Amino acid sequence: QVQLVESGGGLVQARGSLRLSCAASGSIFSINGMGWYRQAPGKERERVAIITSSGITIYLDAVKGRFTISRDNAKNTVYLQMDSLKPEDTAVYFCNAYGVGKNYWGQGTQVTVSS
Repeated sequence: QVQLVESGGGLVQARGSLRLSCAASGSIFSINGMGWYRQAPGKERERVAIITSSGITIYLDAVKGRFTISRDNAKNTVYLQMDSLKPEDTAVYFCNAYGVGKNYWGQGTQVTVSS
């Protein structure tokens, strides 16, 4: 099992910045990659960004150039730096860790961007 604990959400004005953190613990060896998803009210959960064990990053088109995903392997932590935030970025953000046949989720952290 892998446990994921997120932090860093909150309320920010448009064009502001936030950094989300996700600390992983437990069976870390089983993780191939980590990422962030978000779900806005009335919408499906969507993948925002992922980073593989080899450092390859993939972003949702809507956040390219504004969000940056990174990981600190020594701390088993993944970060999502969010800049130039827009009201449409408002959502609950979930940390995800995946491996072969495994998929783990954090509890979610609310990000609210006011106009």
